[in-house]
Amino acid sequence: MSQPAHPMVRAERVHKSFGAVPVLRGIDLEVRAGEVFCVVGPSGSGKSTFLRCINHLEKIDAGRLYVDGQLVGYRQKGDKLYEMREREVAAQRRDIGMVFQRFNLFPHMTAAENVMEAPVQVKGARRAEARKRAEALLARVGLADRVDNYPAQLSGGQQQRVAIARALAMDPKLMLFDEPTSALDPELVGEVLDVMRGLAEDGMTMIVVTHEMGFAREVGDSLVFMDDGVVVESGHPRDVLNNPRHPRTQAFLSKVL
Repeated sequence: MSQPAHPMVRAERVHKSFGAVPVLRGIDLEVRAGEVFCVVGPSGSGKSTFLRCINHLEKIDAGRLYVDGQLVGYRQKGDKLYEMREREVAAQRRDIGMVFQRFNLFPHMTAAENVMEAPVQVKGARRAEARKRAEALLARVGLADRVDNYPAQLSGGQQQRVAIARALAMDPKLMLFDEPTSALDPELVGEVLDVMRGLAEDGMTMIVVTHEMGFAREVGDSLVFMDDGVVVESGHPRDVLNNPRHPRTQAFLSKVL
């Protein structure tokens, strides 16, 4: 399969502030199709904000963000940008799956119903077809025997795997993971990372904000270290984690490895 001419994600001098506080200060990076792109750094460095900007959950203040060659959230006429209508932004978001720290499942719906909801409501899928697909996706994340369980009947790791299946139900071209294991008990982390490994093996383009350095080293294709709203260092995960060049990266990794 030939690679597209453009990267799956391209950020050009992306800036974002909350009030007077700058959070992103000129982010430049590219993510290739089929790549597992890991983002690490201390709390407050802008990692999660950058992820939310990719699907326009947060609006950037300056710069450009592209997904699959398309400008995110805006349309350009001449040298001016015009914000898209919410309906157009929602259409762009359909192609981007996002998995949060907290699982955000509907508590009154079973695992299968949580996975079915968006295809039925957003894409107009028939319920019988959506149910069959939900069962297949839940089996893919190791939950074939939990399709009719409610979130309260599932462990945190199981709930997060339902959340991953729910994101996959929309057939995204890009998956965003915002510290997907940080809210889990340590013994449940592995089952979620195993699902993410499987997605990587299937060629899913993934941007993963994570503290799981072992996962980044083993599964990642590229890694950036962010601090104070800028990309401090980037490269292959093994190179950055084993031989960090920048003193700030060295200081951070000395605490977490």
